[in-house]
Amino acid sequence: MIVVDRQIERLDPIRLEHDARRLANVLHQYAIGADQVVAILMRNDIRYFTITEACRYVGARFVVLNWHAPAPEIRAILEDSRAEMIFGHSDLLEVAASALPPILPTVTLPVDHSDSAAPGTCLEHLIAAHPPMTGRAAPLRGIFPYTSGSTGLPKGILRGFKRVAGDVWDIYSDLSKTFLDLRPGDRLYVCAPLYHTAPNGISQFALAGGEAELLIGAKFDAEQFLATVERERITHVYLVPTMMVRLLKLPEDVRRRYDLSSLRFAISTGAPCSRVVKNAINDWMGPILHEAYGASETSFMTYIRPEESRRKPGSVGRPINGTQLRILDDELRACPAGETGTVYIHQPRFGPFSYTNAVGALPQQSVDGFVTVGDVGWLDADGYLYLSDRKKDMIISGGVNIFPAEIEAALLQLDSVADCAVFGIPDDEFGESICACIQPTPGTVQDPAAVRAQLRPLLAGFKIPKRIEYHANLPREDSGKIFKRRLRDPFWIGRERRI
Repeated sequence: MIVVDRQIERLDPIRLEHDARRLANVLHQYAIGADQVVAILMRNDIRYFTITEACRYVGARFVVLNWHAPAPEIRAILEDSRAEMIFGHSDLLEVAASALPPILPTVTLPVDHSDSAAPGTCLEHLIAAHPPMTGRAAPLRGIFPYTSGSTGLPKGILRGFKRVAGDVWDIYSDLSKTFLDLRPGDRLYVCAPLYHTAPNGISQFALAGGEAELLIGAKFDAEQFLATVERERITHVYLVPTMMVRLLKLPEDVRRRYDLSSLRFAISTGAPCSRVVKNAINDWMGPILHEAYGASETSFMTYIRPEESRRKPGSVGRPINGTQLRILDDELRACPAGETGTVYIHQPRFGPFSYTNAVGALPQQSVDGFVTVGDVGWLDADGYLYLSDRKKDMIISGGVNIFPAEIEAALLQLDSVADCAVFGIPDDEFGESICACIQPTPGTVQDPAAVRAQLRPLLAGFKIPKRIEYHANLPREDSGKIFKRRLRDPFWIGRERRI
């Protein structure tokens, strides 16, 4: 059963299947079948799942578009994915009209559920006008994700589901129990954008499991999040580090105002989470915070429970679901325990992947069936993985490798810092120096010297940012993903190199 935030609009599994089968018949009439693509340009909405379920019945893939993206990026994804149809909220489609190929069939949804007069071909009218498709669902192809475009145009990620034994929907159903620990009567609340792979996938796991209720919030607001947990007696939540920091920075009297006793499980993905933040959430809400490491290319790869996080601070856990890990140096030799290198993984459960647009792909991405998405880290003697950073984000200053994630984690411990991004900028002497862009906590003084002084007990001297800039808002989405290129590129204009 699905519920939408304050509207409490419910869609039970029978209604979901009924409408999805009717919409699948619409797709069939547009000749959309196995391995073809539909695009979705929507805010969080229960109809997301009607559309994705319809895709499952005909074996189509679905591309979820970031509705904040500029029109040229949307156009590039639509063309690269060869989408055959697009579904979207009517106002978003109007804004993106210049990005839509003129021959692309368009299906609109109302801006809100009280608006029944959406222009164009309306989803509700199509569902009502078509009989349900009969027969069994096709093997799941699922989400067709695109990278964020932080190193150029977004790349499409095609997972090799054809080589996987059985239906991936069965794998999702299993993950609802083994990964999310969802049981009959549980209630999972997701208010991160469904255009991101992790919250979308976790929601799909819950649907496939069929035993828990799924609540979808329109967007994340820290106090509203607490109110929803109390009002709906939520048992499971999806969080990313940015959300946790905003929750922790609520005034103490606001945090104590809400009863969170129903919570027993929180899952965090998307970005490395500071041990200080993890411990603070577990101290406040109870030992509920589980962390997973994954990528759009490979799904989830490692997992760590709250009790393990205390014993292994900073780790993102051990491999799950038959995943294997290797840490390799630049010569592709195996690194011993404790030595940092590039993280390579073998994820047989979801099959191999390929890119539709290989521009910007990492060299040496595949080695003996193991692949990397450019993450850097190390394994300890017990097989726990520790991430240092993304290889593409690494700063090399005076020949020393510096990983921005460590500096960002330290900055977020400071009361004056609401959000931050760290990256390398040109330095004639050292090659690169460290720049930190800070979104200050409201009411605090913007004082770079004070920030550096507070960082000295937390970081080695060479990791203290040489340059600190303040921004009213950083280009970071609710998921925690930041577009550092927008902050970094101006510093490299006119330079022959970018590192």
